[in-house]
Amino acid sequence: MPAKIDIIRAKALDPVPHGFLGRKGGASSGLYESLNVGIGTDDVRSDVDTNRRRATEAVAGEAQLVTLYQVHSPDAVVVTRRFADDERPKADAMVTDKPGLALGILTADCAPILLADTEAGVIGAAHAGWKGAMTGVARSVVEQMEGLGAQRERIAAAIGPCIGRGSYEVDDGFRKRFEDIEPENERFFRAGAPGHHYFDLEAYVAAWLDFIGVPTVELIGLDTYANEDRFFSYRRATHREEPDYGRQLSVISLRAD
Repeated sequence: MPAKIDIIRAKALDPVPHGFLGRKGGASSGLYESLNVGIGTDDVRSDVDTNRRRATEAVAGEAQLVTLYQVHSPDAVVVTRRFADDERPKADAMVTDKPGLALGILTADCAPILLADTEAGVIGAAHAGWKGAMTGVARSVVEQMEGLGAQRERIAAAIGPCIGRGSYEVDDGFRKRFEDIEPENERFFRAGAPGHHYFDLEAYVAAWLDFIGVPTVELIGLDTYANEDRFFSYRRATHREEPDYGRQLSVISLRAD
């Protein structure tokens, strides 16, 4: 029997079916042990398919999983049906008001955002790496939710496990990008070695959500890099010169009542 799937839930999103999943409870082995859901990895495809099915069922029952071809953009799309894996739109956020669909975001250090307006019956999911966060993926997903009838003042959001500030060392040039946009962004950096800084991605994404008027934002506060037994991490794999890395899934769905 596989290990129990690790599902982290946010009180802010209850009672909407949702979960930020860890790496346990899947069929994969080696670098991908065990709940790797990344289609683009070099993992055994049948294992990935098994993992995606297990992960979806654990959170959303019989709902159909929908994922994107994530490209670190600010782009968000409206989803009305499940599409084939080879037809995934190139975007980094999606929204729906259709029960029976499970919106899935893949990450391995970037920040997953799950959102819901329970009164309107509208949900959203976004992939926020530093580039997508900087260019406004949070704004895009909220605006698309409003297009389906959500009201910004009713939206609740949760930011799932991502690389923590203590694990995210960057150089002067990286910091300058943020401060050139807004000098106050210096608050998301802590000094490191000469010419280096530590960046707080989670806090930056939360600040974006607050800035655009989302009233309820819950931070899960788990570092994907530091928690090897629990999460995949692109940066950890890179530091170890490993040839590939797995992806974990974050899912949100509307009940098909």
